[in-house]
Amino acid sequence: MRKFVFVLVFVLLAALVGGAYYFHFHLKPEMARAAIASMPRPVAGVAVVEARAETWAPHVSAIGSFKAVPGIDVSSQVAGIVAEIAFKNGQDVEKGALLVRLDDSTEQADLRSNLAFLKNAQQAFDRQKALEASGVAARANYDLAQAARDQAVGAEDKTRALIGQKNIVAPFAGRLGIRKIDVGQYVAAGSAMVSLQQLDPIYLDFQVPEQNYPDLFVGQEVSAQIDALAGGRFAGKISNIDARVDPGTRTMLVRAEFSNPEKTIMPGMFAHVDFSAGKPAQVVTAPRTSVAYSLYGDSVFVVVPDDAAKGFDGPLHVERRAVRVGEAQGDRIVLLAGVSPGDKVVSEGQIKLQPKAAVKIDPDQSMKPPAVRPLP
Repeated sequence: MRKFVFVLVFVLLAALVGGAYYFHFHLKPEMARAAIASMPRPVAGVAVVEARAETWAPHVSAIGSFKAVPGIDVSSQVAGIVAEIAFKNGQDVEKGALLVRLDDSTEQADLRSNLAFLKNAQQAFDRQKALEASGVAARANYDLAQAARDQAVGAEDKTRALIGQKNIVAPFAGRLGIRKIDVGQYVAAGSAMVSLQQLDPIYLDFQVPEQNYPDLFVGQEVSAQIDALAGGRFAGKISNIDARVDPGTRTMLVRAEFSNPEKTIMPGMFAHVDFSAGKPAQVVTAPRTSVAYSLYGDSVFVVVPDDAAKGFDGPLHVERRAVRVGEAQGDRIVLLAGVSPGDKVVSEGQIKLQPKAAVKIDPDQSMKPPAVRPLP
């Protein structure tokens, strides 16, 4: 009897343990999965924008710096003491205007001496010329008098040239910078005295990839956006294209000319350059915010209806599509593959999406652009 009771208790305990194991590790997970499957899918609100076909002219963007041509540091050919400064800082000057005069008292004294020698040599030459014409003087004396006269003329010209070199004038019209000298200061030959820049017209130098060389030509219009002038845009034209490609960067130097009558653009200013490079073509575009970039490739989410018969009036879900992106202009980007015109592309709210996720189109999800956009 005891053995029977023991076996019966053992069987009941085994059944109880087995039932508990089955309930917790088999039946309960199945019930949970069934409950989850029966729950309605959460619907995420997203903002969508239709991909559209557009005619775009290919554009090339670059960065460059403005340069004054001509633009120099005014200097002297000879050394000397600064006797006079005839300009003010930041002054606009015309070609030939006197800028600086070096002390030329020694040269002025030499000039007076040379003029006296020239006067005497001229008189001697005139006498010998008259005597030679009458046949009284020898031809050799006439030649010596002429040589002395010519030597005196050369000495005078040399002294006048030295005096001219000590009067430094503007070689072209432009705007002066801040002077680097003072009256009474000794300056060596070649020392910079002041900067002189021609500001109208002004030139913009920028680098362009070699593959865009076929699209470049002199006279081509370019647009420059200058950060220092509150992002203002200025129009110019290509004036020169370099004759070689830099083998280190595979780019070539291009120079554009800009009208600058108000002299608002200064040499050295930084600019974003943009110009057309090729014929217009039909492309498919979408908002730049719709593209998700990753190491595995770029993609977008496209909203599609669950039921084709109900269309976008019925339940919706998203598909992740791999895309190939092209150039961007403003807030739109070219999609070379993966999207067709009319597809509803998710522009905002992608971070909460997974493929096949249920969504609803919610215009309130769209962010409002700021009144003043940051510069690119």
